[in-house]
Amino acid sequence: MYRLINFFKHNKIKSIMILVLLIAYYFCLPNTLFKDPTATVITSNTNELLGALIAEDGQWRFPANDSVPDKFKTCILQFEDEYFYQHPGFNPVSIFKALKGNLNSGSVKRGGSTLTQQVIRLSRKGQSRTYFEKVKEIILATRLEFRLSKDAILNLYASHAPFGGNVVGIDAAAWRYFNRNASDLSWAESATLAVLPNAPSLIYPGKNQERLLKKRNRLLKKLYKNDIIDQLTYELSIAESLPQKPYPLPQIAPHLLQKIAKEQKGKRVKTTVNIALQEQTNTIVKQNYNRLKQNEIYNISVLVLDVKTREVLTYIGNSPTDNAHQKSVDIIDKPRSTGSILKPFLFAAMLDAGDLLPNTLVADVPTQFGSYQPQNYNQTYDGAVHANEALSRSLNVPAVRMLQEFGLDRFYHYLKKLHLKDLKYNANHYGLSLVLGGAESNLWDLCKSYAAMSSTLNHFNANSSQYFSNEFCEPIYTENQTIDFGKQSKQKDVFDAASIFFTFESMKQVNRPESDESWEYYDSSQEIAWKTGTSFGFRDAWAIGTTKDYVVGVWVGNADGEGRPGLVGVQTAAPIMLEVFEVLPKSNWFNHPFDEMLEVKICKKSGYRASSICDVTEIRYIQASGKKTEPCPFHKLIHLDVSERYQVNSSCEAISNINNKSWFVLPPLQAHYFKNKNPYYKPLPPFRKDCIESSGVSMEFIYPNQQSTIYLPKDFDGKTNDLILKVAHSKPELELHWYIDSEYIGSTKDIHDMAVLPSTGEHIITVMDELGNSLKYKITISE
Repeated sequence: MYRLINFFKHNKIKSIMILVLLIAYYFCLPNTLFKDPTATVITSNTNELLGALIAEDGQWRFPANDSVPDKFKTCILQFEDEYFYQHPGFNPVSIFKALKGNLNSGSVKRGGSTLTQQVIRLSRKGQSRTYFEKVKEIILATRLEFRLSKDAILNLYASHAPFGGNVVGIDAAAWRYFNRNASDLSWAESATLAVLPNAPSLIYPGKNQERLLKKRNRLLKKLYKNDIIDQLTYELSIAESLPQKPYPLPQIAPHLLQKIAKEQKGKRVKTTVNIALQEQTNTIVKQNYNRLKQNEIYNISVLVLDVKTREVLTYIGNSPTDNAHQKSVDIIDKPRSTGSILKPFLFAAMLDAGDLLPNTLVADVPTQFGSYQPQNYNQTYDGAVHANEALSRSLNVPAVRMLQEFGLDRFYHYLKKLHLKDLKYNANHYGLSLVLGGAESNLWDLCKSYAAMSSTLNHFNANSSQYFSNEFCEPIYTENQTIDFGKQSKQKDVFDAASIFFTFESMKQVNRPESDESWEYYDSSQEIAWKTGTSFGFRDAWAIGTTKDYVVGVWVGNADGEGRPGLVGVQTAAPIMLEVFEVLPKSNWFNHPFDEMLEVKICKKSGYRASSICDVTEIRYIQASGKKTEPCPFHKLIHLDVSERYQVNSSCEAISNINNKSWFVLPPLQAHYFKNKNPYYKPLPPFRKDCIESSGVSMEFIYPNQQSTIYLPKDFDGKTNDLILKVAHSKPELELHWYIDSEYIGSTKDIHDMAVLPSTGEHIITVMDELGNSLKYKITISE
């Protein structure tokens, strides 16, 4: 040490020069050797290739992997650099032999470069192969040996070596030439790739096959002689044929690849996709696409989520259509008209708010709100229908009436909590059509919401009846993303568990397509809470279903918005959804969230909480918030004579002979439609003729009903048809007298239909029964 210090004191110039050289040596190697753009590569949750997007410079160059496959590593070392792990970056013996051979031949025939030197040469693109350049490579190679481990250097070589054409790196080469992962290559395949970088412009699959075969087989023979492979492996390896042309890279999830490329361009991304399920669903979509395109329906998207982890298991942004039909458009996150797919959220919101019980009767009669007149899909009416049945049958009129009763702003507030990003306007912009497709949403947000509802129910039952504060979070599709469900508390996030459970119970009863009608009789079938939707004009068909473990969402239609006859959710989207559920593991049904439920006595006929006069009751569970709902309003206590054929009172019958009986009575308009589909519905018995009626009566217009302007139809000969006026009366046996503008036009009894032919303009229709009760309605007749 003393001598060294003494040397620096007496040789300052030399010391400075040495220091400068050391600093120059230290900084001579760039921090980043390779700055070439790389392909965007996505893999499944088990690291299987799903797809790749070529690098910006047009090269198939995958991002560097963590390690080099053992077979290729052995082959490349035996072929290029046997003493790789012994030398300091250059091999003096190889250099001497190469120099001697080149001098004898008068030209550069052999390089004598180590793999470390080749890494340096690959990083210094376009440099001429001169002796001066070789000296530079040696210096930089030794510096690289100080910086990186041998394995890291070998990995750099394997990732950036040229393999012919526009293929760079072992990973891309394995897929382009052998259609599999580099780690799955045979000895012959690994040997083929090991000899390619030696002369990639001269020898590559499809060109100079004989020369390539000889080089491969020489390497295989060397492996055999060095006891790396046995004789049988050698003989089988040399019998393998060479690849003839590059394979196209897998495109198993092309739209997910596009999505990830926008966020992590040029990266290798491990996704949450289950490759087996993705491929099975791709097949299902392709088969259905071939069927639907016969009806000029070209686009399909499917999303499958794991409820527990909120991971994307399958991502199909579009069907395998052509460019003329927007093949590259990812429809999963595109806004589309929702149709009826939001109805379950309204049902759950009303249950959660305590405004409804699952089985409550709701009105299903002709309805008009201003100029808006909703219609059921089959254009018929039930009069009154249980709320859960209205949901399972997707009846439009009850849904709109429920929304009007619940409040548009209240429902909109619930929807905003679901974080539906395409709900951009205020509630009044959508109006009551909000629940029938007046708004837009996308498959991603809708599946997210269904998954969150299922997860809320699962977590409630698994965590001592507690909720998570961030249940309605975004799903994840890459391994580096994590889900944070938030903190546990007794406070619900959006819907309480019981309301969700009863909503799912109703959705479980949705009628399946004809091919799956008897699903409940098969052991292999599973219970699914699902809903379809069809937008106005048959432009969008939806089907979204959920179990405890999975959510499957399907959209079918045309990306350009063209409607097609038959583009209906239950006919086009539902079969695809059910097929996907068939390839998923079977799930058990949701457990009852008993801590959010109450046992109460329910009126069996009306679904309301039973009043003291309900004749048929049952004990059922309801959501806890439902205890504030009103008792049954449809049962009335009436007084009958001994025969129970007539109503009586004290004016005509002794009190001791009067029988008091509970009677189920619907409002006249509801009763008019209800009795047509419920033959056991019994209207109130008439009063006996000798009685003085003291009870009130009611009547309602069936037609016109909430409609002010009427257009009279005409025959083919131009003759105007009569207008048929209809009234429902609680006592149809009474005689009704009809007037138009105070002019008497006739009377009716039992069936209260009146044909009239009013002139154009405004008119007032008056109906009066024989007890003096009257009903008026103002109409405008237009041609």
